[in-house]
Amino acid sequence: MKIGIIGATGRAGSRILEEAKDRGHEVTAIVRNAGKITQTHKDINILQKDIFDLTLSDVSDLNVVVDAYGVSPEKADKHVTSLNHLMRILNGTVSPRLLVVGGAASLQIDDDGNTLLESKGLKEAPYFPTAEAQAKQLTNLKENESHFSWTYVSPPAMFEPGERTGSYQSGKNHLLFNSEGNSFISMEDFAIAIVDEIEKPNHLNERFTVAGN
Repeated sequence: MKIGIIGATGRAGSRILEEAKDRGHEVTAIVRNAGKITQTHKDINILQKDIFDLTLSDVSDLNVVVDAYGVSPEKADKHVTSLNHLMRILNGTVSPRLLVVGGAASLQIDDDGNTLLESKGLKEAPYFPTAEAQAKQLTNLKENESHFSWTYVSPPAMFEPGERTGSYQSGKNHLLFNSEGNSFISMEDFAIAIVDEIEKPNHLNERFTVAGN
């Protein structure tokens, strides 16, 4: 498959790039600074362009675009505006499919429908603006009247670089926990889940979530 990765030099994006490349896919890194990726990868396609400048012609030959765009909490609103831009350029298309690396804040934490975003601990966290913006991303995808294929992927509460164990569990709208009671997945295992979904789509036009076992 032809896979474009926005933010391919970031923590999540770089691991998704490696996973897709290792499985033999044709990968295009969509980055603002090509110099960051040419130092380590000489066998992939590179499109040096800001996400806000992307056009349909830039991605029309791709099967899938992974949105792993990331910004600091001080610029969290760009999570919303950048996805809105992608939604506009993909409106009315059949391909490429859009996979959004989202956040955990919109996941439910009980049977009453309360979400992680509403919890006191998250509201007091310095990264709350990012969590709030990523929850807004999902709302916009669900409420938009655009016609294109999308999937929003929520990691668990803790999402950090770590070990590639090769296994994970998946769900829909509730926060998941591993066997040790932690809501965690390594970015390496998250990348496996992303590429699995690319290869065998099971969540078209909906959100799903993953966590370690």
